[in-house]
Amino acid sequence: MSRKAEHIGAFVQERTLVRSNELKGLPASRSHLWNLAKAGKIERVGHGLYRSKEAPLSAYETLLETAKRVPRGVLCLSSALRYHELTSENPFEVWLAIERGSWTPKMDYPPVRIVHYSKATFEFGIESHSVDGGTLRVYSPAKTVADCFKFRSKVGIETAIQALRAAYREKKASMDDLWDAAKVCRVVNVMRPYMESLI
Repeated sequence: MSRKAEHIGAFVQERTLVRSNELKGLPASRSHLWNLAKAGKIERVGHGLYRSKEAPLSAYETLLETAKRVPRGVLCLSSALRYHELTSENPFEVWLAIERGSWTPKMDYPPVRIVHYSKATFEFGIESHSVDGGTLRVYSPAKTVADCFKFRSKVGIETAIQALRAAYREKKASMDDLWDAAKVCRVVNVMRPYMESLI
């Protein structure tokens, strides 16, 4: 194996999942990734996306793949609820927020459900978490709860109420955090009776 191939192999091993455009600044090209995949040293997961064959499969594998393919996207609604352990349900789709008017990704796998957000609601409450060699952008628990009330027609009002109770009971979101998120998402009047019942 050439020195460049070894260097790229180590680069992929460090990060678990790598997009071909991440090679910028390295003494290598995209064709080196393709050749390593062809030789069986790394695995091609999708167009321009490669993973280390030696890395164990992660519980967050589909979320990390989605994050690599849509780097500006943010995990939201059911996926964010599951990430923050505010629900026991495991969504069969990755719920992803993107800013209204931005590029909408087309992906066969993993299955993705895109939700369009206004600029203000998209930018509020984004957290970055390092997991299994990658980074996930996910909304905070308080923002996730407010989003569930805002998009209650998509996730169901019962899901939103249970998420609110779980976030507050498990101290994942304070009452102030919940009020702030409710204001940004413009669901104060919808959330108020449920929030008051917690106090």
